Amino acid sequence: MNTEQVLIVGAGPVGLTLAMDLAQRGIQVLVAETRHRGEPPSVKCNHVAARTMEIFRRLGIAKAVRDTGLPADYPNDVAYRTTFTGEELSRIPIPCRRDRYTDKSGPDGWWPTPEPPHRINQIYLEPVLFANAEAMPNVRIVNRVRIDDFEQDEDGVTVTGEYLDGGDAFTARCRYLVGCDGGRSMVRKRIGAKLSGTDVVGRVQSTYFRAPDLYSRAKNKPSWATFSLNPRRSGNVYAIDGRETFLLHNYLRADETEFDSVDRDWAIREILGVGPDFRYEVISKEDWIGRRLVADRFRDRRVFIAGDAAHLWIPMAGYGMNAGIADAMNLSWLLAGHLNGWLTEAALAAHEAERQRITEQVSNFAMNHAIALQKEREGVPAGIEQPGPEGEAARTAAGKALYDLNVKQYCCAGLNFGYFYDRSPLIAYDGEAPPAYSMDRFTPSTVPGCRTPHLWLDDGRSLYDAMGPEYTLLRFDPAIDVRPLQEAAAKRGLPLEVLDVCSAEAAALYPQKLVLSRPDQHVAWRGDALPADPVALVDRLRGATAG
Repeated sequence: MNTEQVLIVGAGPVGLTLAMDLAQRGIQVLVAETRHRGEPPSVKCNHVAARTMEIFRRLGIAKAVRDTGLPADYPNDVAYRTTFTGEELSRIPIPCRRDRYTDKSGPDGWWPTPEPPHRINQIYLEPVLFANAEAMPNVRIVNRVRIDDFEQDEDGVTVTGEYLDGGDAFTARCRYLVGCDGGRSMVRKRIGAKLSGTDVVGRVQSTYFRAPDLYSRAKNKPSWATFSLNPRRSGNVYAIDGRETFLLHNYLRADETEFDSVDRDWAIREILGVGPDFRYEVISKEDWIGRRLVADRFRDRRVFIAGDAAHLWIPMAGYGMNAGIADAMNLSWLLAGHLNGWLTEAALAAHEAERQRITEQVSNFAMNHAIALQKEREGVPAGIEQPGPEGEAARTAAGKALYDLNVKQYCCAGLNFGYFYDRSPLIAYDGEAPPAYSMDRFTPSTVPGCRTPHLWLDDGRSLYDAMGPEYTLLRFDPAIDVRPLQEAAAKRGLPLEVLDVCSAEAAALYPQKLVLSRPDQHVAWRGDALPADPVALVDRLRGATAG
């Protein structure tokens, strides 16, 4: 019998991030994965969001992640062309990873974060996460194990499955079980959660291929993503290694309801703009349907779901995997706080209360953008490839429309920093509504539930680097006596550090003199003085009171 505090089903990016964060908080974790050790994942995710990079920074792996993927000097731009080898319509400038910390000229250069986003395919990201998780003393990963069933009781969960190499039975006992087992999640089905939403947002033929001479056929400088728009076929080509491997998405039109109705080879050549002499090698291929589906529950007592197990949507703005990692961060500190004794069992209800509502918000942004983009693809000007003034005018107009629409998803500040928790049992609200946000815009705010605004300290450190691993009370007036709150926290066992903030940026971002930040860097409480009953505040943060 394998016995751990938390068992995670699935060693993808969500499961591995959850395992690392739990382990760093002192929790013993077992991860069960069906794949062989070192078996590469699918080439699905191509982007690590800034908010995810902030999590990786806290875990100590941001540099390892950023040093992986495309060559250091490879442009991370998004280009729009008639075909991959055709005329360029417009370009969204995004710095290469070598210049990512220093180049502030692009549309995401203003972002208030110590960790800008990183363009990297999952086939490079996942090995970094796996190696770091496997090296942690509190993490044990078992490969080639399929989890088939589980039973809950008052003290924990008994999990049963099978070792896939040999067929021996697998049995484990854990305090809590988390399903990070993807869109076809056994865990989700077993807890009775149902997906609902929009079944079909779009259909896509994806092809992962090798073509060593493709770059030599293009007339423009390389880009991370190259979108092709012409009357015959529109699609997107992602650079995978920056040399010879690519992932191509052929977006089917609304009336193309059968994947077999579109010849894959023909579509690839039309998107690339190459003739029959062009040779390429298909490494893998997949036909998939973009959806917007959210589970009606994220938990059944001691069993939770996160990532694709809890929500599925068309991967606009790169937020499928990144939303799953945000789920993991949210659940990790809750489970660890409870297992370490300073959060009540009732506090665990915050995972569903917080993440389900955020999933509804973000997935609708992604779906609406996908619908708008489909209209652009299906309304291509007939003369976009014609030479002369009329063709040039059509290309200029299309390029501007594509830039204006898509800069919102590729530089989506709102989705990174704007979302908020407005109905959490663990947040002390004060009546002020959080500021609205869009896909690409947001207003930093200390309204409880919002992301703790980032700033740089006068000594050059990131505020996030200076904060403690659990609760941190940010004090902007060192004359305020905060000992009553420290004593209340100590009485209840709530980990709390006090940070006196010295920053030239503080006055514009922090109107209150005290702001209490949670372990996930969301505001839990704020004020110009301590509350009259600090113990009551601590009990609210611990999940010991409701309302």
